[in-house]
Amino acid sequence: MYLTNMCFGRHTGKLNFLVAKRERVMGMKVTWLGHAAFLIEGSKKVVIDPFLSGNPSCPLKPQDLHVDVVAVTHGHGDHLGDAAEISTQCNAPVICIHELSRYLFTQGVNAIGMNIGGTAEVRGVKFTMVNAVHSADVEENGRLISTGCSAGFVVEMDGVRIYHTGDTDVFTDMQLIGELYSPDIMLLPIGDWYTMGIKGAVKALEFIRPELAIPMHYNTFPAIKQDPMEFKRLAEAQTDVKVVVLNPGESIEYPISI
Repeated sequence: MYLTNMCFGRHTGKLNFLVAKRERVMGMKVTWLGHAAFLIEGSKKVVIDPFLSGNPSCPLKPQDLHVDVVAVTHGHGDHLGDAAEISTQCNAPVICIHELSRYLFTQGVNAIGMNIGGTAEVRGVKFTMVNAVHSADVEENGRLISTGCSAGFVVEMDGVRIYHTGDTDVFTDMQLIGELYSPDIMLLPIGDWYTMGIKGAVKALEFIRPELAIPMHYNTFPAIKQDPMEFKRLAEAQTDVKVVVLNPGESIEYPISI
């Protein structure tokens, strides 16, 4: 899907011409790499939660990526993934919660730590770390290592704000994230079992009220099997949010044409 001269008007569900938005928004390409991994491309390239080599649905290998920044929401293997390898090959810092950054530093990784509520600008991209409701320890050789708590990111680049929730349940403070940061795009899990399912994800959209939502963290493994079209149907019936269902490797450009 490519940018033309129209897009969804914010929170209205109506079509508006892009005259005002063109002044503040460059084209942004968002590619789903399967599970919770996304590649965001604008004036810079950012990969979030790069679980690639162990991800049965990912069409890329770590060496295929060339990015400026790696962002990791928490230390579980299906999110930390190939962050260290990608960071090294691209000379790209890893931004994550403070305790996980300390762990990565011991592994020789260039990591930048931050914490909930903070905003850090890294290579021209702003990362605001927000809360998530989930666990977060790293498992190494059968032993658990405490690496802080789980988080989400609001990533701001080229006038566009993308909220990657990380692994989480819905929580009422999402309303504050919506009010404070007004994300244009929301990337959220629907897989259930380890995160919120479809019902919770629809409620999360009601709290955040983005223009566009892309579901993630489903159908990678049998335990999180879900129908994304059911999520799309319920979300678009109950909110003004446009839901775009991508297959792993597919991309969408924002602002989005209808």
